[in-house]
Amino acid sequence: MLIFTSLLAFYLAWNLGANDVANSMGTSVGSKAVTLRQALVIAGILEFTGAVLFGRNVSETLATKIVNPTLFSDRPTVLLVGMVAVLIACGVWLNVATVFGLPVSSSHAVVGAIAGFAWVAVGPGAVDWQSIERISLTWVATPIVSGAIAALFYSAVKRWILDQSDPLAQLQQWIPWLSAALLGVFGVIVLPTLTRPLQVWLSTQVGWSLPAHDLPIAIGAIATLGLSLASWQQLESLTKQKIPSPTERLLARFQVISACFVAFAHGSNDVGNAIAPLAAIAHILRTGSVPLDGFRVPLWILVIGALGIVAGLAVLGKKVIATVGEGIISLQPSGGFCAELATALTVLLASRLGLPVSTSHALVGGVVGIGLVKNARSIQLKTLGPIALAWVVTIPITAGLSALLFTLGCELIVQSV
Repeated sequence: MLIFTSLLAFYLAWNLGANDVANSMGTSVGSKAVTLRQALVIAGILEFTGAVLFGRNVSETLATKIVNPTLFSDRPTVLLVGMVAVLIACGVWLNVATVFGLPVSSSHAVVGAIAGFAWVAVGPGAVDWQSIERISLTWVATPIVSGAIAALFYSAVKRWILDQSDPLAQLQQWIPWLSAALLGVFGVIVLPTLTRPLQVWLSTQVGWSLPAHDLPIAIGAIATLGLSLASWQQLESLTKQKIPSPTERLLARFQVISACFVAFAHGSNDVGNAIAPLAAIAHILRTGSVPLDGFRVPLWILVIGALGIVAGLAVLGKKVIATVGEGIISLQPSGGFCAELATALTVLLASRLGLPVSTSHALVGGVVGIGLVKNARSIQLKTLGPIALAWVVTIPITAGLSALLFTLGCELIVQSV
């Protein structure tokens, strides 16, 4: 049973990697800052690292918070069947969306699937309907907010850099400000989990208490600066042949670095969508009880999820990358950088407010915001229509499919007894 469910988790992670990788690398490929092959290698390494090192917390939350596991305390087998249904339902939906090149939210898919089987198993009272309502509201708000921020960023870059008589010289003056924006936003997003143990130690042993995000910002700034200095010349060689404009070529370096941070953060956060059900199943098979607060996700489960993400990214990731990077508007590094920065800032603000958001939604909104500033007529509505429809139906489809699979699974168990 554990081998079978591990394969299902790998299948879900495979499709998650194939679909969600566009969040980190779609705009970089579309703007020609990196090639598809380079993007797959960069994202593969960083997604794997983020997933294995920092994917545990999100996995534990999804396994125990969406539906109260104590509702299944007297029948852990029911929860096990439900989690198997979640793995299959989410994997199938993400697979279908990826085949059509549609970027959808894996987080929404998992939440919908868990709610679907829980409703059938326990009743509508088992579902946290306030969470579902918040997710539905953020479906509308996330792309709007991200699009507005991206449009604001790109308008500033266009006005003060690209439209100047000597844009390269103007960009040189703006590099400190662009660097500050990059360091601040991505330092806050990527570093909190990494630095939290150090913060606790400083507080308990040294008596030095810091605001929650001060230390991550500082370390993130130092790390990003080191990465920038180490990568600057290499990024120049990557982009020189593909981007004739020296101004856009310089901006491409900022874009690639920002994409690296998004890939790392994405791996650390979204791997939980693939392995949380497996973690719950493994706990039930090992202990005969449902997972409660405090249970730990084994390392081998994190590795399965990370390997699945990288494999799916390598085999099928190019479809969604093409949609985000090329199918909505024609991107240059200046626009791609602004879209990624807006996506990161939107996710950060939502995290501060405790709101569940989709990185896919934010990135698509950011790309559309760039298109509105450049030329609204250049936005490909024939691409946006199917994407919006896929967003709307993600939760209902995964909930319905999970409920159906759970019902069938319970029937098979009853017949086999």
